[in-house]
Amino acid sequence: MAILYALVARGSVVLAEFSATSTTANAIARQILEKIPGNNDTNASYSQDRYIFHVKRTDGLTVLCMADDTAGRRIPFAFLEEIHQRFVRTYGRAVLSAQAYAMNDEFSRVLSQQMEYFSNDPNADRINRLRGEMSQVRNVMIENIDKVLERGDRLELLVDKTANMQGNTFRFRKQARRFRNTVWWRNVKLTIL
Repeated sequence: MAILYALVARGSVVLAEFSATSTTANAIARQILEKIPGNNDTNASYSQDRYIFHVKRTDGLTVLCMADDTAGRRIPFAFLEEIHQRFVRTYGRAVLSAQAYAMNDEFSRVLSQQMEYFSNDPNADRINRLRGEMSQVRNVMIENIDKVLERGDRLELLVDKTANMQGNTFRFRKQARRFRNTVWWRNVKLTIL
């Protein structure tokens, strides 16, 4: 599992958290919350042993997660953005005056579900999802080009057949004219005889 721990806090007051493993992540997360400077919007990553703590602070609300160092930065920050949006959408202005762990009962399930989704589902990563969609589009285009080329080959065959038919028609007219003239002369000879 790539994302192992997550929390949502206002300043240093933790409003909701969830941990998928038994680690000291909550203690380290609290230290990070206390050391984040000011109320400015921030995106940051901190390394601790083989784990990386990713932090996103927006409008005074801090979302933090701990992930394996193999998870990179893109997936954890996509996770943090999703959690921030869901939290604000769910609780709105109540976030500004909520007590510590006030939203933990409800929102820890959301944290758990989103951690599972972003850790295991390849569609969670937008870039990978776009790459997959681009690959599908590329495959469809290759199929279409193959069909057009095949149709082009058939069209060339039809053009060749049409040219042959046109040549045969010209020869048939010439032969018909020659035959008609031959028959006319025979009739003339017979009439004269």
